[in-house]
Amino acid sequence: MFPNAKGSEQLSILAALDPGNQATGAANTGWVPLNTHHGLLALVQTGALATGSTVDAKLQQALDTSGSGAKDVSGKAITQLSQANNGANCQALINLRPEELDVNNGFAYVRLVVTVATAAANTSAQLLGINPRLASAETANQAAVAQIV
Repeated sequence: MFPNAKGSEQLSILAALDPGNQATGAANTGWVPLNTHHGLLALVQTGALATGSTVDAKLQQALDTSGSGAKDVSGKAITQLSQANNGANCQALINLRPEELDVNNGFAYVRLVVTVATAAANTSAQLLGINPRLASAETANQAAVAQIV
């Protein structure tokens, strides 16, 4: 624990799905390497969900930034959120440690997949790098991070 460290020095925004009205289908973040942080946290957020709408989210792993050999990370999917079961205006978190990837077979990249079914849903999501291995986490933020105060 580092009580004097700022949150922005321990947390990086590696990839994001910007807030919006997501049509049915899958939306993916880009592939990010997991070797720069001791952990990763996926944050999935819902807003208004249309009648019958459902939202699923999972982490996938790959061999490189182009997604070679992509496959799901075992046990890293949320329980489906739905309009019928109070899934609107809520958040879901998925934790991941690098050793949970198939590292023996060379998997070292991760992406978040958010899938909306039946009807559109307001969603957003972020992949956060937790506890950087070397430099301050601020150095790993995606280019869309406009400010750190």
